[in-house]
Parts: sequence; C-alpha cells; structure tokens
Amino acid sequence: MSRRDKMISKIKELMYQPEFIRNIGIVAHIDHGKTTLSDNLLAGAGMISSELAGDQRFLDFDEQEQARGITIDAANVSMVHEYHDNEYLINLIDTPGHVDFGGDVTRAMRAVDGAVVVVCAVEGIMPQTETVLRQALKENVRPVLFINKVDRLINELKLDATELQNRFVKVIASANKLIKNMAPEELKDKWQVRVEDGSVAFGSAYHNWAINVPIMQETEINFNDIYNYCKDDNQKELADRVPIHQVLLGMVVEHLPSPDISQAYRVPTIWSGDLESEEGQTMIKTDPDGPLAVMVTDVSIDKHAGEIATGRVYGGTLEKGSEIFFVGSHGKNRIQQVGVYMGPERINTDKVPAGNIVAITGAKNAVAGETICDIGRKIQAFEGLEHISEPVVTVAVEAKNTKDLPKLIEVLRQVGKEDPTVKVEINEETGEHLISGMGELHLEIIAYRINEKGVEIETSEPIVVYRETISGTAGPVEGKSPNKHNRFYIEIEPLEDEIFQAIQDGSIKEGRVKGKEMAASLTELGLPKDQARKVWDVYRRSLFVNMTRGIQYLDEIKELLMEGFESAMDDGPIAKEKVMGIKIKLMDAKIHEDAVHRGPAQVLPAIRKAVYGSLMMAEPTLLEPIQKVFINVPQDYMGSSTREIQNRRGQIVNMSQEGDMATVESKVPVAEMFGFAGDIRSAAEGRCLWSTENAGFERLPRELQKIIIKEIRDRKGLSPEPYGPDHYLG
Repeated sequence: MSRRDKMISKIKELMYQPEFIRNIGIVAHIDHGKTTLSDNLLAGAGMISSELAGDQRFLDFDEQEQARGITIDAANVSMVHEYHDNEYLINLIDTPGHVDFGGDVTRAMRAVDGAVVVVCAVEGIMPQTETVLRQALKENVRPVLFINKVDRLINELKLDATELQNRFVKVIASANKLIKNMAPEELKDKWQVRVEDGSVAFGSAYHNWAINVPIMQETEINFNDIYNYCKDDNQKELADRVPIHQVLLGMVVEHLPSPDISQAYRVPTIWSGDLESEEGQTMIKTDPDGPLAVMVTDVSIDKHAGEIATGRVYGGTLEKGSEIFFVGSHGKNRIQQVGVYMGPERINTDKVPAGNIVAITGAKNAVAGETICDIGRKIQAFEGLEHISEPVVTVAVEAKNTKDLPKLIEVLRQVGKEDPTVKVEINEETGEHLISGMGELHLEIIAYRINEKGVEIETSEPIVVYRETISGTAGPVEGKSPNKHNRFYIEIEPLEDEIFQAIQDGSIKEGRVKGKEMAASLTELGLPKDQARKVWDVYRRSLFVNMTRGIQYLDEIKELLMEGFESAMDDGPIAKEKVMGIKIKLMDAKIHEDAVHRGPAQVLPAIRKAVYGSLMMAEPTLLEPIQKVFINVPQDYMGSSTREIQNRRGQIVNMSQEGDMATVESKVPVAEMFGFAGDIRSAAEGRCLWSTENAGFERLPRELQKIIIKEIRDRKGLSPEPYGPDHYLG
C-alpha cells in the first residue's frame, strides 16, 4: 500500500471522529507567506517533497497564480497529522491575500472553525491582515498567530535579540487589540493569542522552521539560539530541530476547535432555525445520523466533471448517488460523487459525514451561499454570506466573433457562479455585457478566464461604478398612477448615518421586513419609535417606511409599492446608477376601490415616479468609490510618493516613521487609481511596498458632479441632462 493510499484510507476513517478533525484556513495580507507555509504543512504530511516546500507553491495550481506569484482562488487540501500519539485530519484552505479576492476569504471562513493568521515580521499587521481577521471573527472562527520571516529581521534589518522581542510584542498586541474589538463578547478573552500558552508561533516558512513556547521548553532552544542560527546562515539545522509543520500543526490541534466543539457556538450565529428542532440539535452535536445540512461555500467548473460545489457538512451525511434539495433555489438534484480535496485533485470517498469539508460532483445549479438538505426534509436556510466590499469597477465585454455570442452568455453565467463577488449583467436586447469586480486585477483575471474557456473577448477600458444619493429633503411629493385614480404622497430624507453603517456591517439585515422584528434595533440606532415599527423594506442601504394610518386597500398593494421602491433604487434618476442611503416615508395614499384600477400597471409607475421626483427635489448627488492606500517607503522617497497621491485627488490621512522607513496612509478615489502601480514604482524607484483596501463611497466634489454625470449619461446613451422633477410628477 503506497503512502498516498494509506493517507486516503486514514482520512476516510478519521472523517467519522469529529474530535480528531480540524478545519482551518490560512489567512494573511498579500505576500506574507500563506502559500509557502501551506507547502511546508503538506511536505510534513508527506504530500510533496520537503526539498521543494516553500518554492513549489503546490496550492497555487492555476496558471495565472503561478505566472503572477499570488494566490487568486482559495485552495482546499485534506491531510493527516500525528500529534502526541493521535492522528488528526486537517482540512486546510489556503486563501488569497490580495484585496481584489477578499470574497474567497469570506466564503472560506464559513467552511472552517479556526484560522492561522500569518503576519510578516518585517511589515507587521497590514490593512489586509485586519480585513481577513475581521472576516474570520465575523464568522466566529478562532484565530492563532504565526509571525513569519523572522530571519529577515535578523539578517536584513540587523535587529538584536531584545529588539526582536520588542517587535514581536508589538505585533501580538496589535493582533489582540483587533480580536478584542471584533470577537464574540463571551469569547474575547479566551481567544486572545498568548506567547506563554503556545497560540503564537515564530519562524520562517521559506526556511521551514518555527518555534513556540511549548517547543522551546521541549527542545531547550531559545531566542538567542534562533538569533545565532540565522546570523550564522545555519537555518537548515534549525529546520531539522524544529520543523515548521510539527510546530504549526501542533498549535492548530492544541488551540483551534474541533467541529464538535465549534458547531455548538457557530451554528446559532450562522443558522436562524429552531435550535431545539431535530436538525438544530444534529448540527450542534455534529451528528452524522441526523437530517442533512450542508452550506455551499464555493462552486468551480471542471472541464471533465462539470460543476463542483465545495461545502461544509454541518449535519447528517452526504452520500454518493443520493437526492438533495436546494433550499434557496428550490431545485432538486442527484449527487454523482462526493469526496475530499487534495490540492488540485479530488479523492472520492462515497460518504462525507458532519464536521467535514466536502467536494460535491453533480450539484448542478448550486451557488455559493446555498443550503443543501435531504429531498424530503426542507430545513431553514443558513444565513447568507456577506462580502465585506462590493464591486466598484466595471468593464464591457464583447465576443470577438459574433458566432461566439451564445457561448459568451453561457461562460459569463459560469463566471458569475464561480465567483459571487463578480456582478455579471447580460442585456440580451442591447447585446451589452457588463462585468463588475473589486479592482483592475480582479477584472484582468476574469477576462483571462473567459478566454481560457474558449471564447475570445474584447474588453472596454475599466469604468468606475458610482452611486446616487441626496443631501437635502423633499416632500410631501405626489405620485399619480397613469389612470389618475391612485395617488401616493411621500417624503424623502437622507438616512441616519448610524443606521446606514449598521446595514453596511450586516447587523441590520437587508430585505422586506416581517412584522416589527427590527423595531428595537432601529430605535436603538436613533430611528424615531413611530418610524421604527413601520419599516416595510430595507433595500440598498435605504429604508421604505409606511407612515399612513387606516388606508383602505393598502395591504393589497403593499408588495407592489415595495417592488416600485426597489426598482427605483436599482437605477436612479441622475445617471441610472444605484441609489443608496435614503429614507422614503409614505405619508398618505388615495387608492381606487376597484382592484382592476390598482394593478401593477398603475401602482408601479406611480410609486417609481414619486421616488424619482422626490430624489430630484432633494439635492441629488453622486457618490464615488474610495480606496485606502497604504505606502511603505524609504524616507528619501516620501515626498515623491505623497505627490503621487495628491495628484490623484488623494488625501493624506496619516504618516508615521520607523527607522528610515515612512508609512503613508491615504484615501484616493478609485477613478484616479488606474495605472497607479507603475507610477508609484517610478516615483519611489521601485523601493516601496503598497496595498489598498476598499473604503466605501464618498460624495463626489461639487465641481466634478456635472462633468461625471454627463460622461455616464453619454456612455449609457441617455439624454445629456437628467430630467427635472416635473418630468416625473407633471
């Protein structure tokens, strides 16, 4: 029996012992060493050669990942690790660090219970470290810390042993501050990472060694020894004495929870069903014999096997050939095969029980965020996946050959399914196809993948996505139905900042409101009590509030009114961009008693026109997407770097200095960021490190409003000037 076959049979055995399973994600800022670390862990499990570990980038098996030297897709692998005479099944997901691929991190965090947060000892905690840690803690995923590239502090920055420890203390304190701010209340203290208990490790993934306090006590190696090994260029011997996979997987087994422990506190936050029901108890106890409950976290398209869904089995057992039900889309399907991942390949196992990460072949039409259950037993869906940032850059896509048009539409749908953070708009009437993504790199990769799927395409220059909002108030504004028998009176005002923020953070869920379920939270956030109880709809970070009393027939057209409000929010009056951050109050209505005269053809235009008219009367304005830009640059090049920011309408938010390196934190409009990579390298003669983080939307400067609105309207083939309120209300 080969080593590989032994591992597969061991994986099949350990799958049924949740206490010996660890589902973990490796998360970090870009280039802090996640994939190199994953290589080492796989080498330790005997899956790749230890000589190549650190260079092979085994989990970057996509062509573009190898060419660019970055991780683009989250990659899954299952392996067996022996620790203190027991064997453990480690299901590992290596996630991307680039801000454009943050959606993969969000989805991976739903599948795992613990995260190894990798921080570069030289750069410390960077913006994307904060973002990925926030994504993990939001999903109740417990972190441990690995401080990587320690050898560089000694050999490049020439720090002595004391300075080394001071640097570590600083990184650990920053990480713990983030955990304290973002972890669930009851776990804040328990989840702090501590040097003394071994939940912090130090090392070099590239040179294959790591150390933490328990290993120091075991091997009697201390910081001075590490300092000398690195200084004497003898890291190979150090790697033999303290191999990184032993230390890190030991830390994972010791500090990160098994599914039977984590599901007890994770299920109540990611599943809103009745916890006392049979399916609720099955998930909390990680029971393989109860009702099936699977959350799909990712979908990929395989040339040979078709659609492959990746998911976490929270309850029951997923079996080859069984029939399943999709709770969200109400579809049914028969599974062809189930198995686990070993990097680029899948190993079929016939069954995958609760507590494991599964690869499902044949789950056609599944999408990330879907809930799968048994065919005869519909369960409550899992909470949706909330991505931290939203698409802000768009390109128009055309097939080079007209004959490829039907195939292009099919491929675009596949792309939208594989990466839910990509928004694909297919307009079969105009033949215009738009793809919106997180940034330039994201869209480049998507375009490359479309070509790879056999459709040659041409893309337009990137277009920035704007939003519409208001800065004043208006009302009451009257909206009349085409037959003049129905009239609606609305008032409009900007939404309170606290409520806007709460919707953005996800603490207030978007969607049509049932009863008074949100009243208490909205009142706490400052919405007047009489309004909080009457919110009908939360959509695109805006509220639709019914302030009327005793209006006959209103309930019968309630759904139509919300539909009209939502469609007006989808494309606003000034530039046909999405509207956000407003509050619309329905103050009064006159409704025809005959149902024939108050159908969709009457109500929808009436409410839409009222919303558009009031938006045009309340000082409408455009919002533009903003990015935070962080630049780490030698002191001598700081002036030219800050000039580069200021030339792009950027604002310097903060500047700090450590040694001869300066850190510049700034905010720059996304519209001004095209070509920044080349320009900042020239400005700093290649001596800078920089990264970006999405920072939401801010008001476009007044002097640019008219110019940009005209540009957008020209591009969309609209009349040069927006219509005034009379056009909608006359």
